[in-house]
Amino acid sequence: MNLQPVILAGATASGKSDVAVELAERIGGEIVSVDSMQVYRGLEIGVAKPTAMMRERVPHHLLDVVGLEETFDAAMFVRHSAEAIRDISGRGRVPIFCGGTGLYFNAWLNGLGTAPAPDPALRAELEAMPLPALLDELARKDWQTFDEIDVANHRRVVRAVEVIRLTGKPFSTQRAAWPERAPALVGRSFGLQRSREELVRRIERRVDGMFAAGLVEETRRLLECGLAGNRTAMQAIGYRQVVEHLRGERGMRETVEVVKAKTRQYARRQATWFLGQMDLEWMEVGTAETAAETASRIAARVAGAGVGK
Repeated sequence: MNLQPVILAGATASGKSDVAVELAERIGGEIVSVDSMQVYRGLEIGVAKPTAMMRERVPHHLLDVVGLEETFDAAMFVRHSAEAIRDISGRGRVPIFCGGTGLYFNAWLNGLGTAPAPDPALRAELEAMPLPALLDELARKDWQTFDEIDVANHRRVVRAVEVIRLTGKPFSTQRAAWPERAPALVGRSFGLQRSREELVRRIERRVDGMFAAGLVEETRRLLECGLAGNRTAMQAIGYRQVVEHLRGERGMRETVEVVKAKTRQYARRQATWFLGQMDLEWMEVGTAETAAETASRIAARVAGAGVGK
């Protein structure tokens, strides 16, 4: 039995979590979450964390790893995922890496690159700068990164400028150790792909469901536990917009629409990244196709490659 990992990637709301559970049951696997927000304890509704029932069916790893008072990064993901692989494989099970955080996939497959560790004093200085000033510096010193980065993501812009100042070199060159595309795990790397119209419908249903399930109330509780002080967690789509709503910056209806728009934009960025950076076998998922049916198709491909039972 080949216990090498299986990859299941794709954009948010593409159905990865449900398919991963079904797939795990078919090939004797356990799930390793590749999600930069699901690692935080307390973040549940807003990050679509697998439900208790899903976790009862199949063991999940790298969920609820740190509290809101802590930080989590790609280096920690690589370390924790290595531990998860040893644990899962040691029990004769197959690790299934499931998620949508491209940076974590890249770090796991290719290593961490050569960028320096954060500098607390410089980081504080940059975080106090207005975003337009940071973007101006980034554009002048590293046009390639400026052209690729999510300019609305203050945390990532700060990191790029920090690396440039610490090294005197463009941030884009600090990632030169990474190949242009992540190496394929042959016969074991899959991406879920839906039509644009279907993905938009799924995103809108998901967002409506989150608010109906109590996203606003969850955000209030998280604010009492330190959410606002965690810059990474505050980048999570949904929580950030609800916090702005609670501060009186916009009404509820507008907040819901903003979350939907931000989620659609994020899904497009994810799809572009996976198409350009990872060699995945793309599985077109039809509107009426169930998670069980998709998992069966993937399991057949995995079996053909000699993975699983």
